[in-house]
Amino acid sequence: MGEIPVGGSGCLWLPLATALWCCGAAAISAARRPAPPHPHPKMSPGLEDSLCRVFQEKLQLRTVPAGDSASLLPSSTRLLLKRRELVDVERALQAQREGFRRRMEDLDRRRQQLGQRAEQLRDVSLSFNAFLEVSAARRERARVARRGADGDGLQQELAGLLRRRERLRRRLRGLQVFGEYLRGVVATTGRFQDVPSMLAHFGALVGVRAALRHQLEAGQQRLAQGRARLQQYHKEAGSELLRGRDEVLQLRARLEAARHDVLQGESCWTQIQSAAAHKALLLGQIRMAVLSLFQLATKHLRVPRDVALEDTETQLDVVLLRLQDLAAICAELRPKELGLAPPRVPAPTTTRPRRHRAVTGPPSHQ
Repeated sequence: MGEIPVGGSGCLWLPLATALWCCGAAAISAARRPAPPHPHPKMSPGLEDSLCRVFQEKLQLRTVPAGDSASLLPSSTRLLLKRRELVDVERALQAQREGFRRRMEDLDRRRQQLGQRAEQLRDVSLSFNAFLEVSAARRERARVARRGADGDGLQQELAGLLRRRERLRRRLRGLQVFGEYLRGVVATTGRFQDVPSMLAHFGALVGVRAALRHQLEAGQQRLAQGRARLQQYHKEAGSELLRGRDEVLQLRARLEAARHDVLQGESCWTQIQSAAAHKALLLGQIRMAVLSLFQLATKHLRVPRDVALEDTETQLDVVLLRLQDLAAICAELRPKELGLAPPRVPAPTTTRPRRHRAVTGPPSHQ
């Protein structure tokens, strides 16, 4: 039970020791807490630690071994403690019994469940065994049925083979005549050793004949295809020839139209050339006339002759200016005798700047 303090009865000393210990702990904690601000000077840390240590030493109690504490308790207290221990032990045993009982109940339920599961598995095993037996019986019956069907099929096949053998026997008896004939042919010709070699030779000839026939058919087919292509080429060439003829006719028509256009153009060009020659002749005559008038004007009116002979427009302007001056002079000299307005002289037609004047002085002086 551990160690207990010494001094007095256990029932009174324990609460007192506990109270003293609580008071000492409170005093120590209060001493260690920071003190509130006070005008007096603070206690030094060394003094505070020494006081706490002395107080704790005074609070310590001497202990004795636990074996001696039982002799210090009264008999009634020891009896109560024993009874309490018995009650605790009884409670522990009761709890163990209750746990054991619950475990046994769980085990019984588990055993019952396992028994039920075993019964179910036994039933399933029996049903599966029955199913296997039924399946085996069904397979056996199916195998027997297949064997019976196979036997019937074999019987039918055997009957068919027997019938075929009979037919082949009858056919062989019918072909014996041909065999004798072939043997006679071999003996007559002397080219072959036996009938199979002769048959092989004729088989090769038949194969060659079939190959030649196949080649002939292929050649005829190619010939027919060539004829069809030739006809197609003839048709295409005819259509091309017709189109070429149409194009030639169109080109000829266009050539005739072009020739007609050329003739018309040549006639127009001839007319244009004749008109141009006439205009050139007329222009030459006009230029000669203008030159003659210019020479007359410069001869009688003493105008400078620095105008080029090819500058017909300037010469014509000079002549017109001279005519205007003469008309103005005539109008000034005899305006009332004639009673007519002065003749109107056309204005110069050139747009170039005038380089010469006909008269340097007034018309009256001239």
